Amino acid sequence: MDLGSIGRNIRKYWLMRKLRQEDLAEKANLSINYIGAIERGEKTPSLETLIVIINTLGVSADMILADVIDRGYVVRDSLLAQKLDKLSAADRERIYDVIDTMVKHSRQIMP
Repeated sequence: MDLGSIGRNIRKYWLMRKLRQEDLAEKANLSINYIGAIERGEKTPSLETLIVIINTLGVSADMILADVIDRGYVVRDSLLAQKLDKLSAADRERIYDVIDTMVKHSRQIMP
């Protein structure tokens, strides 16, 4: 289980919200060093701390935990669908063609 992905996702979302690490630490009432340790995967936050961080970022838990929970791919699929919706129909079709090709050549797919 890659618990470091929790920290990477936390970083991704504070960057997306145009915050600084210091801003997140201050708003969550945590030290900058602790936030940094979480982001580097050196520390795993307690449930209570994780909830504070999630609420501070204004994201859902599944967005932060997407890489460590079995149903995380549902979240990723949803986020990908949102990105695809912003593209032109022609761009979406090209991307779907690439995905279809990759799936056809996947080693996990049985003929």
